[in-house]
Amino acid sequence: MKMAQTFEAARPAAQHCDELTMQGPRPEERDELLSAWRRDLGKTLSEGLGGLLSGGKVVATVSEAQWLVGEQVFEKIDPVAANCLLRCGAAEQTLLLSIDLATAVALTDRSFGGSGNAPESSPEQLPRSAGLLVDQAAAIVAGAIVAASGDQTIADGDVIIRSESAARLKPFGLATPCAAFVIEFGEPDGPSWKALIGVERAVLDSLLPGMGAAPRSPGSSSGPSDAGATPFGAIPLSIEAVLAEFDMTLGRLEKLAPGDRIAISVPRDVPLRIGSHAVGGGSVGTFEDRMAIRLTRINQGASIR
Repeated sequence: MKMAQTFEAARPAAQHCDELTMQGPRPEERDELLSAWRRDLGKTLSEGLGGLLSGGKVVATVSEAQWLVGEQVFEKIDPVAANCLLRCGAAEQTLLLSIDLATAVALTDRSFGGSGNAPESSPEQLPRSAGLLVDQAAAIVAGAIVAASGDQTIADGDVIIRSESAARLKPFGLATPCAAFVIEFGEPDGPSWKALIGVERAVLDSLLPGMGAAPRSPGSSSGPSDAGATPFGAIPLSIEAVLAEFDMTLGRLEKLAPGDRIAISVPRDVPLRIGSHAVGGGSVGTFEDRMAIRLTRINQGASIR
């Protein structure tokens, strides 16, 4: 008896268009949400940045999104710039804020009552006074992003760390879909300044009003988990306390010798990392004649993967 048979499909398999298979709001609805977010962000920044720059009236606008990948966002940033990693919302919702050094110096000049005009030549490194002002401006931007989300359940925004290298902060992967926004702000009849925000598309979606965070899978627990009670609770993890990061030319590196001194600046908030994942932060001190980190924050909701 011959058992082998050939079966043919009764009809072609269904091919659904993207509009039917995509999740979340329709493209036109998403554009409306993004437009409202940009408008609210600009309004909040106008109020926050005014107090930073000698109390003058500031008008801020946020450009339309440029849809890029991470590598293209990095290409828009100078090799040496004032780059801040912002945390807005849940622990893993990080954004990149970048201000070029000339703009940072101009903003510092304006905050002290100067004209706020950019210098003729950009400095080779960020002056300390400009670094302090950038930290304050970045905190204002982080708070404004959270406020523009319209979700009161999202935690306050803050600045995790600042670096002259944007790529070193690892805000997103080189091939990760991202959005880039240009913040332009200035005083009426005065100079204007620009800053760049880079954010993963998925993170941006979670911050848009009406989008919210991704839904939990059925059966997932909303309460805190006891990591020590899991089968993997005894696995040791390598935690890094990043005291300082700095750039050095290859020529200088080759000339290093025992006895050379390298000046470093230890931040007030030292980040704790597991790989590239920020799990908390603290201040540097001593404990029983040993250097120690006093924890000042733990990133609630952080997951280790």
